[in-house]
Amino acid sequence: MTRRIFLVLLALTLLFRFWLAAAMPITGDEAYFIWWGWTPALGFYDHPPMIGWWLALLLKVSAAEWWLRTPTILIPGIMALATARFLRSRGEALSWGAATLVLLAPVNVWNVFVTTDTPLIYFVFFSALAFLHAARDDNWRFYLLSGLLLAGAALSKYFAALLGFAYLLHALVHPGRRKWLGLLLCYSAVVPALLLMAWWNSSHCWSNYMFNFVNRHGDAGWSWQTPLLYLVMLLYMLTPPVVWLLIRERAALATTWVAAPGRALLSIAAAPLLLFAGLSLVKEIGLHWVLAFLPFVFIALAGMLDAARLQRVVNFFIGFAIFHIIVIVAIAQFPLEAWQRTRLYDGIVLTFETQKLLEQLKPYEKDYVFASDGFSNAVTLGYNARHYFLVFGEGSSHARHDDILTDFRALDGRNILILRKTPPDPDYYEKFFHKVDVRSFKVRGVDFYIVLGRTFYYAAYRDDVLDWVRRNYYAIPRWLPQNGCYFCDRYFPETSCCK
Repeated sequence: MTRRIFLVLLALTLLFRFWLAAAMPITGDEAYFIWWGWTPALGFYDHPPMIGWWLALLLKVSAAEWWLRTPTILIPGIMALATARFLRSRGEALSWGAATLVLLAPVNVWNVFVTTDTPLIYFVFFSALAFLHAARDDNWRFYLLSGLLLAGAALSKYFAALLGFAYLLHALVHPGRRKWLGLLLCYSAVVPALLLMAWWNSSHCWSNYMFNFVNRHGDAGWSWQTPLLYLVMLLYMLTPPVVWLLIRERAALATTWVAAPGRALLSIAAAPLLLFAGLSLVKEIGLHWVLAFLPFVFIALAGMLDAARLQRVVNFFIGFAIFHIIVIVAIAQFPLEAWQRTRLYDGIVLTFETQKLLEQLKPYEKDYVFASDGFSNAVTLGYNARHYFLVFGEGSSHARHDDILTDFRALDGRNILILRKTPPDPDYYEKFFHKVDVRSFKVRGVDFYIVLGRTFYYAAYRDDVLDWVRRNYYAIPRWLPQNGCYFCDRYFPETSCCK
């Protein structure tokens, strides 16, 4: 692999990724994070604030889909170029071959969505590179830089802890006084970020803790399906040839990277994936959870292969990338109705035809506050309408993203319109309104329903829905110090949100 060929591949993939970013409407998760950009803060319901800060800056220029996705679009190219630079002393074939593997990793071909993983991937990758330099040169400046970047990762997503664990594992397996001092310097740089996160959570219902470590794991339990799904996911993300080579050449892998930075590389590549493997025994692992750690697997693999075998793997990646592009371009030509028989069709229509739904709501915008029965639908509608849709009812099965933004006390006596994808039960809504009317309309063959609630009864909603939410989502452990909880302070000042 040569630099020239790599640059051609980089240009072509960038063209494809920008086209895809412009063609795809904003998804529910993306719309949720964009609202963070419109309301920047020191923390948000389920994750630390970094993606909100990034999007706040981007939104000062434009709210166009492709523009907000630019940081994600550029990730593969930036990581690939950094990989080539990191390995430049190992020769052109190795450095640009490894860079191509990072560039054309299957998920990197099509993933253009901006999420909390976007800044996480940047910070994890460059923190790890700095740590590898520190391991090689025993340079305190690189340990400090690695720690500062790890702090950025921590402010992006809690999975940054896996990288910190990988650093610790390296120090445990290959101890040394200077290594421990370097690791201490690295960790100390993260402390201010951890203190900020703890302070924010203590005054905001410990919502990050409750979401990530309590509420979303109610369905956790042993299953043979989740580890199998994790293995299949890794097989796709790493590709079968890479997995086969890692298994067959595992001894060579260990002996190839015998120097200090190589040993650190193996820890960074292996530790997070092994920890996810353990977690998969009781919990389904999200594809995006792994993305930040995959480049180091490709770097480790490339370093142990001779030029001919590396080129064969690169050729496979090129062919696999072309296959992905052909399939995606072909699917883009299908009418939405091609998905009509799938369970996803109503959500696809809502995402792609949001403006048509909003046109149906225009006659009500002067007299009603707009809402939906689910958060993903609410933020998708809100992003496209450029005004907030609240979530009415219990909402998500394990989260209450809307609670920070919505104060139902201020809605007492107001009229509320709730848009739904499923037929509503009028009896449920009649408890909360003086009068309820249900209407429906069709978009692309999908029935959507409008609940028109006149004169909202806040007290009834508080005693029914919000009290249930308090008991199920805000049962904060007593051992956590609290400086305030927006939910209980707002609706239940007489009741502690503790269990």
